[in-house]
Amino acid sequence: MDPETLDLARLQFALTAGGHFLFVALTLGMALVVACLQTAATVTKKPSHHRMVRFWGQLYVINYAVGIVTGLVMEFQFGLSWSGLTHYAGNVFGASLAVETIVAFFVESTFLGLWIFGWHRFNQWVHLTTIWVVASTACLSAYWILVSNGFLNHPVGHRTENGRLVLADAGALLTNPSTLLAFGHILGGALLTAGFFMAGVSAYHLFRRTPEGEFFGRSLRIGVFVSFPALWVTAGFGGVQLASLTDLQPMKSAVFSRKTAEIADLQAEMAARFGPGDYVPSEVWTRGGALVMLLAFALMMYLCLAGVVLACFRTAVQRFRLWHVVLMASVPLPYLAMISGWVFREAGRQPWVVYGLLKTEDAVSSHSPGTMLASLITFTVLFAALAVLNGWLLLRHARTGPVESGLGHDDRVATGPVGAAPPDPGGPPPFTPRY
Repeated sequence: MDPETLDLARLQFALTAGGHFLFVALTLGMALVVACLQTAATVTKKPSHHRMVRFWGQLYVINYAVGIVTGLVMEFQFGLSWSGLTHYAGNVFGASLAVETIVAFFVESTFLGLWIFGWHRFNQWVHLTTIWVVASTACLSAYWILVSNGFLNHPVGHRTENGRLVLADAGALLTNPSTLLAFGHILGGALLTAGFFMAGVSAYHLFRRTPEGEFFGRSLRIGVFVSFPALWVTAGFGGVQLASLTDLQPMKSAVFSRKTAEIADLQAEMAARFGPGDYVPSEVWTRGGALVMLLAFALMMYLCLAGVVLACFRTAVQRFRLWHVVLMASVPLPYLAMISGWVFREAGRQPWVVYGLLKTEDAVSSHSPGTMLASLITFTVLFAALAVLNGWLLLRHARTGPVESGLGHDDRVATGPVGAAPPDPGGPPPFTPRY
């Protein structure tokens, strides 16, 4: 394998997977938050709650729609750049990817469409059910992705037939500790991302003293009170994962802890077992990614502790402009923590793509460096364009604030001059919204 082709392929996967991950973090967290908001709105029947569902739901839909495209592109590059991986281990990790595709595109997307277009058409409890199906299948999608990723980091439940891996124990694959611990970590991180996003957007409007002070004051509190427990859930699962590395990936653990003697012993042991080669992952990426993640979490911890206290005081929520600035500036922190943690997880298992079974250099497709470079440029430009588009759409809608048009607006209600009676449609009586 040409070393340049390998480096370009790894860089391409890092950019596409990392870029897609940025969308997933907010989408997964916002799906759960919006579902809870609509539950409260349905139970209390308060118009203010329904406005919150529509506003934050619109932001969720924007991020979801653009994120779907990035997911399609990332799936495409598996077959393009990593044919060695799909040939050797596709029978095991590919099955969970297929299930995720079915869950995401045939269930989650279908019910999201029903939720978007079902306002004022479905019974309120049926409509509530659709968003909970969306949120549940979003969690299932994340789980199935992590089944595949967990197998790459800690391969279990397989056997070898004719030089290829086949599934031998589905139970072991589905309960892989590398999968379950990561799932809890990602779920907490997604809620943390959504909480910081809600608090930051709300702080922007409160800082500008917009007329929707009550709306965004309540939203800011929700964001802060979601972030606080989500931070501790994320940190708890992350701590357990770090402790488990001693057994699952001892070389990564040794590099992270800078145990030079242990690194040397593990290198000698793996060279004797698998043949000559460098089995020590990059310390810059492995240890660096972990340290950035930990620093970001430490900063978020202090912000969450202070935020919980300040959110208890109405005056601070509405008038403390310095806090508003801090909340706006802290929106990128969960993204930074999750991406750096992902770098630590993936870079730390090198030189393996399937830990202990398949080296990364053996998993890459046999393309020329020129072909791989062209592919990298194409994917990079596409992902950059999608990221810019998503950011522009989110900022535009977030700055606009809650408006009567958009998600949940009933366009079928006839309108006319103020005080005038609606025109006779000449058919059945006008539809009466259930909300």
